[in-house]
Amino acid sequence: MRATTAAVAIALALSLGVAGAAAHGGASRTCPKAWAAGWVKLADRVGVPVYCPTWMPNPIDARIGGQYQDIYSIGKDRSYLVSFLYHGEPPSGDVHVNFRGYPGRTTIPRCKTIILAGKNKTLRGTTPCFADARGTEKANGITARLYTVNQDADQWHLLLAWRYSGSLYTVSEHVIKPYTQRQVMKNLRRLLRSLVLVRPTSG
Repeated sequence: MRATTAAVAIALALSLGVAGAAAHGGASRTCPKAWAAGWVKLADRVGVPVYCPTWMPNPIDARIGGQYQDIYSIGKDRSYLVSFLYHGEPPSGDVHVNFRGYPGRTTIPRCKTIILAGKNKTLRGTTPCFADARGTEKANGITARLYTVNQDADQWHLLLAWRYSGSLYTVSEHVIKPYTQRQVMKNLRRLLRSLVLVRPTSG
């Protein structure tokens, strides 16, 4: 009976990320209680661990389904985009952070492009969704590559991408007032340090 109780406790701890940071060489932390349910549900839906932040840039939080959620999208391939946005009145500006995951995939996806070439000519093609790599950031046992030219919902964002257990993950933030590019980079470093793994509750 004691062994069964202990096993259940360990499973719950892992699903909420208690051991997530430790597995990456960081201190043990958990996904904040007010945010945890949404991230556990996401992990269950996509069938792989997801990364919950324990810190977010002011004034937003990372509560899925909360007042700052902007986009919650899961594709047929289980890739996901979870976005949080504060849209301030001028001159306060916006705060916009995206989290992505690509279960079972480690290559950079490609995004559709449309280029106007002359008055009546349109060129259509694809380009890497994340480009212009500018070195790496290491924190929390994660080695992430910085990309400065990004597409789709990450356009005008600085983006960090890394691989874990056969999947690609990213976090990005829009470079826009009230944060300068330098401050956004500082925020991304802090976000990287704050991440904890949230594992599916089954499987």
